[in-house]
Amino acid sequence: MGVYVDFIAGDAMANADAVKVKNCQYFNLRGDQNPRAPIYRKVLRILMSYYKLIKYSAMTDSRLFHILWLTKIWPSRFVYFDRTILIIIYKALGIEVVYTAHNINEGERDNNDTLLNRLTLKVLYKFVDHIFVHTGKMKSQLIEDFQISDSKVTVIPFGINNVLPNSGMTEMEAKRLLNIVDHHKTLLCFGQIAPYKGLDILIYALQILRCKGNDWRLIIAGNIKVGHHEYWANIKKLIEQHGLGGNILKIIEFIPDQDVEWYFKAADVAILPYRHIFQSGVLSLAYNFGLPVIATDVGAFREDIVEGKTGYVVRPESPEDLADKIFQYFESDLYKNLQVNRKKIMDHANERYSWHTVGEITQDVYSSLLKA
Repeated sequence: MGVYVDFIAGDAMANADAVKVKNCQYFNLRGDQNPRAPIYRKVLRILMSYYKLIKYSAMTDSRLFHILWLTKIWPSRFVYFDRTILIIIYKALGIEVVYTAHNINEGERDNNDTLLNRLTLKVLYKFVDHIFVHTGKMKSQLIEDFQISDSKVTVIPFGINNVLPNSGMTEMEAKRLLNIVDHHKTLLCFGQIAPYKGLDILIYALQILRCKGNDWRLIIAGNIKVGHHEYWANIKKLIEQHGLGGNILKIIEFIPDQDVEWYFKAADVAILPYRHIFQSGVLSLAYNFGLPVIATDVGAFREDIVEGKTGYVVRPESPEDLADKIFQYFESDLYKNLQVNRKKIMDHANERYSWHTVGEITQDVYSSLLKA
């Protein structure tokens, strides 16, 4: 008796390994996502995508839906509909619904929380049958802020991101590709640019570090999160104000999967100066490439970082502490033996964030729901 999975996603997943495994069918119910299409075609394809999804839900033999990321699978401006009406339709059809909450409340994180946002989250968390989260703090917030029962929430590891292309490129080759000199002390800030990620704190820290020498290099790689172009404009002013242009490599665009390894191999350390986060996909990426991480003490970073072995934790909102810890890192054995330590970090991550463990926990939850 096998397990059969229908994988519903958009164009981006068409060639992913996940949809090519045995007993897996891939459905692109969103169709063509050409951003240059005229407005009437965009409206039509959105309506059609919801029609196809509801039709699929009514006709499928699947008894359980696992929603991994509402705002990524469907247009984010319809997330309130997805959290409420769509979930209620699934339940009316007798479907068990599991939801992975990568963030408990993005509005709170992004400082744009609203009553409507919280009300629709309450509906979502109330109607789904089970919720996966990645940290104990996330589970506590669900219980305290949304009155969800303890038994309805399972903490599951954030599986190591080991599916991105890895060509075997060496660290030196990656540095040359990005025109970084071998002796430069290279920091990486990777991912979407938004205020909660604290890039401005890192810029202030870099200005402090430059007083100790001019061989510091910061790579900023990622696109600007929707609605935060003004924040990036202020970051550019800050860079210019402190004369840091020559110390910073800016790649302000979406980084395709096949290019991600360049940045994590060219860097000597990843910097995550976040103001607010529960768990970070960037940390998972860094560990996958064996790159140490220096992060602020928010979310689960203190649990995920082994001090002196996989990185360091610093005080939030403190450029001074961040600068001190970065300087300490480059004086440490973790950096001086980086080639050896990269392998140790990868081994540690593959054990702690094992997909085998993720699969076993997920299977147990599926089984209990279907038996009930």
